[in-house]
Amino acid sequence: MPQAVRFDEYGGIDVLRVAEVNRPDPGPGQVLVRMRATGINPGEAKIRQGLLAQRWPATFPSGQGSDLAGVVEEVGEGVTGFAVGDEVIGFTDNRASHAELVVVETANLIHKPAGVSWEAAGSLYVAGATAWAMVHAVSAGPGDTVVVSGAAGGVGSIAVQLAKLAGATVIGLASEANHPWLASHGVIPVSYGDSVADRIKAASGGRVDAFLDTQGGGYVELALELGVRPERIDTIADFAAKQTYGVKIDGNAVGGNAQVLGELAALVDQGRLEIPIANTYSLAQVQDAYRELERGHTQGKIVLKP
Repeated sequence: MPQAVRFDEYGGIDVLRVAEVNRPDPGPGQVLVRMRATGINPGEAKIRQGLLAQRWPATFPSGQGSDLAGVVEEVGEGVTGFAVGDEVIGFTDNRASHAELVVVETANLIHKPAGVSWEAAGSLYVAGATAWAMVHAVSAGPGDTVVVSGAAGGVGSIAVQLAKLAGATVIGLASEANHPWLASHGVIPVSYGDSVADRIKAASGGRVDAFLDTQGGGYVELALELGVRPERIDTIADFAAKQTYGVKIDGNAVGGNAQVLGELAALVDQGRLEIPIANTYSLAQVQDAYRELERGHTQGKIVLKP
C-alpha cells in the first residue's frame, strides 16, 4: 500500500506519522501522480499546531502538503494534455502532497521543463507563488528600492530574485551567514538586529520605496518608520497589519495558479531564477524535516523525496 504523512490531532512535530493508505483513484479531469519531490512550508507547521484552526481548520486524520512534482501514473476520464509518464509540477488544495501517490486536478498542473530539477520543481509552488504575489503587490520595478525581510528563506530567497528581475534595487535582511548568497544574486545584504533601520538607510541612500515582510514581528512598523507608503508594504506574516495600517497581505492565494507556476518554472529552466535547496529528506524523515524548518534558519527550501 502507498504511504502518506498523517496527523490525528493538533500538536508538535511528534504527532506526525507515516501511514499506509488506500491507493487513490483519479476521477474525471484528474491524474494520479507518483511523487518525486514535495516542499514543506511554515504554514503547514502552523496548521498542524492548530495556530490557524479558525482560518483553516483540519479534519482528522489529516494529511498535509501542497507542493508537488512527479510522474503521471494514471489519468482519469476526459483528461487531455497529460499522459502516463509525463513529468509534471503542480499543487493540491487538499493537504495531500506529502505522500507517495497524489490525485491532482489537471488545472493545477504544468509539464516540468527539462532544466528544472526535481527538488526545485517540488518546492516551487507555495513559496514561488507567494513571492510572485508579494513582488506584484508592491509594483516593484525600475527605480525602486525594495527591502525584503527573511531574504534567504524559502519565500524571501525567491522574492529578492523576482524583484531584481523586475528592475528594482533590492536590500535583503538576513543573518551574516547568508550574505554571500544574497550578494552573489545582486542583492545588498543587511544584518538584522539593533539599529537595522540605520543600516537600511545607509544601504538605500535614505530612500526605501517598498517593503516585503516574510517574517512579521514588527517589520511592518519598521517599513512605516522608513517612510514606505502602506500600499507599497506587503506582509505574509502580520495579517492584523492590514486593518491596523492599511498594508497589503497578498500571498499564495493571489499568485496560486498554474499560469504563475508556469512563469516561475520557465525562469528556473532558463537559469534566471534559482530555488535554493537547504536539505532533502525521505518521507519517513518527515519529523526531522520539520525540526529543521521550525528552527527558522534555513537558506531556501526543505524538500521531502517520497
